[in-house]
Amino acid sequence: MAQSEMMFSNDLLNEFKNCTNTQYNGKLNIKSTKGYQCNFYYRLGRIVWATGGTHPFRRWRRHIAQNSSQIDVDKMQLRSQDISIDYWDYHLLEIFYKKQKITREQMNTIVENTIAELFFDLAQQVNFTSVSCTRSQEAILEAPMSFTNTDMSLNLMQDSWKNWSEAGLANFSPNLSPVLRRPEQLQQQISPFVYKNLVNLINGKYTLRDLAVKMKQSVLPVTRSLLPYILKGIIELVEISDFPLPIIEGNKNSTTTQLKKPDALLVACVDDSLQVGNILEKIITSQGLRFIGIQDAVQALPILIQNKPDLIFLDLIMPVASGYEICTQLRRIPNFVNTPVIILTGNDGLIDRVRAKVVGSTDFLTKPVVADKVISIVRKYLPTHPLFSSKSASNLEGLN
Repeated sequence: MAQSEMMFSNDLLNEFKNCTNTQYNGKLNIKSTKGYQCNFYYRLGRIVWATGGTHPFRRWRRHIAQNSSQIDVDKMQLRSQDISIDYWDYHLLEIFYKKQKITREQMNTIVENTIAELFFDLAQQVNFTSVSCTRSQEAILEAPMSFTNTDMSLNLMQDSWKNWSEAGLANFSPNLSPVLRRPEQLQQQISPFVYKNLVNLINGKYTLRDLAVKMKQSVLPVTRSLLPYILKGIIELVEISDFPLPIIEGNKNSTTTQLKKPDALLVACVDDSLQVGNILEKIITSQGLRFIGIQDAVQALPILIQNKPDLIFLDLIMPVASGYEICTQLRRIPNFVNTPVIILTGNDGLIDRVRAKVVGSTDFLTKPVVADKVISIVRKYLPTHPLFSSKSASNLEGLN
């Protein structure tokens, strides 16, 4: 276990071992000093489920799509009560099993792969930050489908991490998303067929793990094949948000009607990054709002004037026209004098904040774009929207 001891502190290793030796029933919660958090659920000293970490819903969707053709993950709609418990993801698997949407074998595979992913991510976390752990006996899975041996999981994680590190990938998380930055250079180095496929996949929508599933490979060879282009700056690995949980309230048909109402408030995003626009669109439309994305800064003003959005997210740094310039012009137009304009930027500097205020922006949002911050901004400046009433505020927590 020498390699594991390099990655896990003795305290953390001893905690896992003690849970096994004492036949612990309950939840082991692990937190890092940088905000990472995951939970391991035990039954009689063996791990029966794990959740939390990075992209819990994206991860859950990926394993469902990979293991069950009967479930269309793109059409799933969840009720608040379905996700009201900490281990909501396991609870949904149980529902699918009872409805014969997945078999016991498929469920066991999903459980084992989920636990393996979280062990790997935890190993990478403790390489760069310290972690602490606490126990809670409040959450116990009474009838688990699968029991995972902790020692075996640690050994598998050790092998996976060793292979990942030896491939030169220790500093890269499989939860990052590849984005093509220099398409012309890539086109010169690979065949037209491979280039076409890569352009369709490397668009900031998918993590390395997502790509591996789409390409029907493991994540190690997929990432290793991209590494030369990453090191040359042709491809960049960026952080992306988790998918928002598709929560519905009350009657399904009335919610669907509400989402399609033509008089729903409109939110616009002016950003040359397709990735940012796609993430914002998922977050905004999941809340019953309409959305329009504008990538061309030159065309931004005519499109905004034509559509008259109720709130505008505006990227600070864009080619040809900056967010400062567009915001200045918007404030000169009577219809946009009081429209909330939220500046998007990757730099949370004081100078940028002051300048953004000078040109008339309403607020400031730093990237990467995450659901809870976006929803907080929209709730603040569009308080009349029915989904943002105090009664539904608690339901927005599931988007984090």
